[in-house]
Amino acid sequence: MACKFYLIKRKNLLAEFGHPWVFSSDIEGFYGTYKNGDIVEVYAHNNRFIGKGYVNDVSKIAIRLLTRDINEEINEDFFKRKLKAAWEYRKKVIDTSSCRFVFGEADFLPGLIIDKFEDYYVIQSLALGIDKYKDIIVKILKEDYGAKGVYERSDAAVREKEGLKQTKGFLTEPFDTMVQITENGVKYYVDIAEGQKTGFFLDQKENRKAIHKICKDSTVLDCFTHTGSFALNAGIAGAKSVLGVDISQHAVDFCRKNAELNNLSDTVKFECHNAFDVLRQWSGEGKTFDVVILDPPAFTKSRTTINSASKGYKEINLRGMKLVKPGGFLVTCSCSHFMSPELFKDAIASAAFDAEKTLRQVEFRTQAPDHPILWTDDESYYLKFYIFQVL
Repeated sequence: MACKFYLIKRKNLLAEFGHPWVFSSDIEGFYGTYKNGDIVEVYAHNNRFIGKGYVNDVSKIAIRLLTRDINEEINEDFFKRKLKAAWEYRKKVIDTSSCRFVFGEADFLPGLIIDKFEDYYVIQSLALGIDKYKDIIVKILKEDYGAKGVYERSDAAVREKEGLKQTKGFLTEPFDTMVQITENGVKYYVDIAEGQKTGFFLDQKENRKAIHKICKDSTVLDCFTHTGSFALNAGIAGAKSVLGVDISQHAVDFCRKNAELNNLSDTVKFECHNAFDVLRQWSGEGKTFDVVILDPPAFTKSRTTINSASKGYKEINLRGMKLVKPGGFLVTCSCSHFMSPELFKDAIASAAFDAEKTLRQVEFRTQAPDHPILWTDDESYYLKFYIFQVL
């Protein structure tokens, strides 16, 4: 019989309103025995069933709920159903040649990320409970979804909060981990073994497509270019010239290979610079572009650093605006969950005031729909993306 956990009597406990997490501070006590990673049942203080999921008392997130149905068993059939639901949803909303197949809590599989790159899959396990089911998940990917290979990228620091070691490697027979994909007509090499996260940021797929209309016949600067994805989309869209900059020489070298793959080496160039330094330098020199793109890494990963992150976002947007020709366009993003839409908007507005620029909003977007936003899970909403005309 599953161990039963009881929540404290308090208003607005997230788990009671659909959130998949039960924090250790939410728990009054438990009845029975358990081992970390076991499936346990969760009840409100009045004995009302909330859900069941896997437990780990090492983590502040003590229980991650998998189901609200007391009769649903957590077994291979359960994971088959969940993966099928995730896949059917994605077939409706996005090109599935390469996409995020499972987005953790937003697909009701907390702690699990699966990215699909053509016929190869990358799994990221961020919680002890989901680790126990990796073999089953790999089996399903091979049997039901034609996976030619599966690689694990559970080398995220957040695993240590679960008492787990970071790990990576093959979950099937070894294969060439340099995979080629096509997105929005752009070809990319994706290094699923050594690239950031799972090898490629799929969440900006539709945002990258959205810049095509403003980049045709334009001069474009793409800062924090990483794999060169925005720069290459600008090139494919018919930009007059594109310059992508990144602080990593390895990233720049990789971008140049992607430019060659698309026969864009004459139009799309890449240079190694610290974006903060070069934005300040070039704005001081009076350099300008028709389009400036700012897609930095997350400046904050906790609430304690929000103030410094706000200053960082203001700084790069201020410098970026000064590099945009009058009537040109600024594309700016934040991928930090803790940088709320309101805070990000305030940072941009403050930058525009100091830069003495007027912004006309063209578009506001979020992450691609294969990274769905679950309204009962605020953490699933993280990406903010604006296109502005700078006047």
